[in-house]
Amino acid sequence: MDSREEKRYNLELQMSSFRIALRGFEKLVEWVAAQKRDERAGLFIQKEDVIDCDKFYATVQELFGPEVKSQDVKCFYRKLCNNPDASIDWCEIFGYFSSEEGFLTSQMDEENLVFLVSRKQRVVISGSRRRDVVKCVVKVPQLDLLITASQKGLITVFNSQMRVQTSTNVTDTSWITGCDYLSQLKRIVATTERTIIVWDYKAQGSSQENYFVIKPMDHCLLCVCVASLPDQLCRDEILLGDDGGFVNKFTVNSDDFGLKQAKSKHKSQSQVLDSKNFKSVKRKLHNDWVMKIRYISALNCFGSCSLDSVHSLVLESLKRLEDNLPVREFSMPRGANTFCYCVKANVIVTGGDDKVLRLWHPNISTKPVGKLVGHMFSVMEIVTNEKDQHVISLSSAKVFRVWDMQTLSLLQVFHDSQGGPGDMQIYSMVFDSNHGMLITGSSVVDMYPLTRMIQDTKQVPHTHEREVNAMLYNQHFHQVLTVCSESVIKVWELETGLQIYQILDPHGFNVELTSAALDESGFLFATGARNGTVKVWDFGSGQEMKVLPEGKDWKDDEHWLRRLIFLKAQEKHQYFLLALECGGKIKMIQGKEDDIYLAVIWELPDVVPVLRGGSRLVHLRMSTRDRSSAMPFPDVELMVEKKFSQHVRNPATNTEVNCIDLLQVEGYNLIAAGTLNGVIILWNFVTSTVKEVYRPEECVTVDPDLDPKRYRINDILFLFRNPECARRSSQDSICSSSQCESSKGPQSSKGSKQSIQDSEIKGEQTDVTAGKQPPVDKKHLGSASPSDAQPPVLVTAHEDGHLRLWAVEGRLLKDILPFTKHAAISLTSLHTDSCTRILLTGNVEGHVILCSISSFLDPPHDEKKFKQLLAWRAHSLEIVQIIYIEDKQVVLTASIDGSVRLWHALSGHYCGYFGQRRIFEMSQTSDFILPCDVNEYPVEIKEESKFTEKKQKYEYPLVFDRQRWNKMSSMSLLFKRTPPKAFEVDHDFKFFKSLSSPKIRRHALEGFMTENREAGIVFGSLPIYRVPSPTSLRFLPLIGSEAQKDSLDGVTGKKKGAHVQHEKVQRRRSLKKNLVPQINLASSFFPIIPK
Repeated sequence: MDSREEKRYNLELQMSSFRIALRGFEKLVEWVAAQKRDERAGLFIQKEDVIDCDKFYATVQELFGPEVKSQDVKCFYRKLCNNPDASIDWCEIFGYFSSEEGFLTSQMDEENLVFLVSRKQRVVISGSRRRDVVKCVVKVPQLDLLITASQKGLITVFNSQMRVQTSTNVTDTSWITGCDYLSQLKRIVATTERTIIVWDYKAQGSSQENYFVIKPMDHCLLCVCVASLPDQLCRDEILLGDDGGFVNKFTVNSDDFGLKQAKSKHKSQSQVLDSKNFKSVKRKLHNDWVMKIRYISALNCFGSCSLDSVHSLVLESLKRLEDNLPVREFSMPRGANTFCYCVKANVIVTGGDDKVLRLWHPNISTKPVGKLVGHMFSVMEIVTNEKDQHVISLSSAKVFRVWDMQTLSLLQVFHDSQGGPGDMQIYSMVFDSNHGMLITGSSVVDMYPLTRMIQDTKQVPHTHEREVNAMLYNQHFHQVLTVCSESVIKVWELETGLQIYQILDPHGFNVELTSAALDESGFLFATGARNGTVKVWDFGSGQEMKVLPEGKDWKDDEHWLRRLIFLKAQEKHQYFLLALECGGKIKMIQGKEDDIYLAVIWELPDVVPVLRGGSRLVHLRMSTRDRSSAMPFPDVELMVEKKFSQHVRNPATNTEVNCIDLLQVEGYNLIAAGTLNGVIILWNFVTSTVKEVYRPEECVTVDPDLDPKRYRINDILFLFRNPECARRSSQDSICSSSQCESSKGPQSSKGSKQSIQDSEIKGEQTDVTAGKQPPVDKKHLGSASPSDAQPPVLVTAHEDGHLRLWAVEGRLLKDILPFTKHAAISLTSLHTDSCTRILLTGNVEGHVILCSISSFLDPPHDEKKFKQLLAWRAHSLEIVQIIYIEDKQVVLTASIDGSVRLWHALSGHYCGYFGQRRIFEMSQTSDFILPCDVNEYPVEIKEESKFTEKKQKYEYPLVFDRQRWNKMSSMSLLFKRTPPKAFEVDHDFKFFKSLSSPKIRRHALEGFMTENREAGIVFGSLPIYRVPSPTSLRFLPLIGSEAQKDSLDGVTGKKKGAHVQHEKVQRRRSLKKNLVPQINLASSFFPIIPK
């Protein structure tokens, strides 16, 4: 009994503690969500108050214990950062999902290669009558509208979000058989069995229900389409198919509806028009019902199909309807129910009751070029996906089949199993290329999305289980190597995104990899781990070649490697690695062909205490130790005085080296280092010196109120252009800002498509390796001399969000705060192309900033020539590494969210991520999509000079005409003894009637754009108009002044002498004060411009 009570007590205690933990977790989620909302609103948050991913994980572990997995908590954190207002379930931090999102990966099986059937969406037509069905579905791509017509007369227009924009009910005894859109008249045409209905869907109010009915018709109309010819304005051709085998052509003009509608004064629901008043022609082309009619603009002809076995398909121009000349006819057994045309493949696909899809060349009607067999019932509808070259066919049993036009293979089969016995037929089908969706109409409207659209917009990009620590690009193999903290190496094919191989636990079980580097030849790559070990691998096979083992006396996390760089070897069959440890030590590792072990051959001495002691320049002395082989960098020692050798380091400040970069070309042998307290150190092995390029003020002092990391340099990069690239850059430029189409102003649903011009470097091979490794490290030009080459430039990415460029002598060339939608964000990584024409940087919030530096690198380094071109958000968390691939013009980004993503460099458009099931599409397409954890569109930074050079001029539409004003001056104001009120003056004043068009003197407004980034994204981009001051600014005459002058002359004309003149002036002043109000409109129309 005691044991039972004890168990019950323990269970209640556990439940109580778990409830307390849940309350704490809910408060934590509310806190993080509130912070993210404030960040989106642009509010500043102190860094110590920000809850990042690590703090969130640590807090969750304190609440629920160590059983919580890191990847589950980080996935939960990413979801919360992406949408702070979304519903959150605490089960997700334990890896359990109550929604369909958690099962999305399992649904990506062979049955869902093209369309993701499980994500089908359904729209019920509101207000539809009982037992009504959608008879026709039409997509208007240029307006992104969807039109549906039900059998009993309900016509509905949906917008791009599938919301009802407008609708109408057609009160006709006959059923609707089809509909289409009149592109020239901007109206909707629908056909019933005996009438044609034309509806102005844009009408408002009571006129919305008004439509025109054209009748009578000779036969029962079965199908309709519109032939829009580009040379016709305000006129459309309507093609009709009927049950007598006739094809009718009706010509409708805007005058046929607009004038009649204006003359009719009574409000009626419909207006009947006589069909005989319209120009129409018809010709009998089939011996049975016309089932489908389409106009193919690419072939400049129409097509009609019928159940007739002889005249099954007719393909001919519209002129053949007016004569009796022979037409192109295609015959097939049991006729054709439907057909479609594929533009890219130049193939017509037909289907009918014989269950076979036939592929025809438009000019060969004797025999089909191919057949697709598989349907067990009659084929009722066929549509094409032009982008993917797919044909989707539908049978009467509601079975969909997706075919590949190139290989004639079957890709997917799925069945619409929902619905009762009365809902067994699907009457219409259309493919929406704008949204990648298959839309069908039956008793409801069903939408089947493409799998790639769901992957790109719903599924979180997932390349590794843990955060990515390093990324390399092998331009010789066109492959990408990624390394994650879970000790997994994966190699991917760039063009397809498919994984080639992976290496598990390369440095031992549960040993985290922290860095990687690629050899210049592309055949070798090296990896560094947290325990200080280094391994060299064969890139093609993934086989281990050499290893630097762990030292016996090494402590945990004392030698973990921040950075690895391959050096240029002076002799064959050996290679050298430059390594940076977490403690700031820089050492060189050597590998020989006959030895499987790597060896550390020298370490750079710690120069930070010496530089802090007061010396800005320290000379180096070559070591006297013998070396068996030539090395890229010699072993050196510091030549310092004794008083600096025992300098004591302040433990409160971090002075360790945080990042390094090297420049190894003829004439330059440099190593640049950036420290945690913002000091830039330059090792020059040509002059045998090491100097302090830059030291921030107060970097040594400790202030508890300030962030100790505020001066930290997160990345450093050499910008060097060899003479060949310098000559090439003088001929053509890689980046010039150009504005692309935008559907929502500066930022549209298409992403505002901010872009830069294509940068083609003729005859140039891409030479990009590790993301932060400079291109000059890969160039070893024997013909380049230092006299011809320009001096190198250093660029640093700082914790305070600034990007700074330095000359090697220490002069600050440019200090820029990259422009994003948010406040200053810490920069984390840098990268440039092979000819240093563009500069890419990433920050901790996942933004990518693209800058043009081609003209800036030319002396004298004009600040205005450094231009930021583009900025977009690539991840919701910190970007670890960024790489630009020149030949493909794409950008690779790796983040701690565990994904490596691909972007178009010209526009910032999303291509995909490594690890997705579909193949990459490198070509720039009109489809703009964003990953599910990003909701910001790319932003283009426009050049200020281009707006000031254009000087757009805007003229006044009307100017003041003084002569007209004199003729229209009001006399009534003179005789009012009391000053009139303001509104009375406005009624009597004739100023606005005195305005006229400018004739001689025209003063134009000059508009220009300013880039005041301190004012924000809205006020910093407002246009400013300057109104030039007139040569002589004359105030407008006071009200009634002319009449006053005339009346005063008559009153005082009888008086003579000086007394008369004095009295005349006094009378005029008294009239001005008492009779006429003091109104001066000059300041309203001619504002004073401060000079």
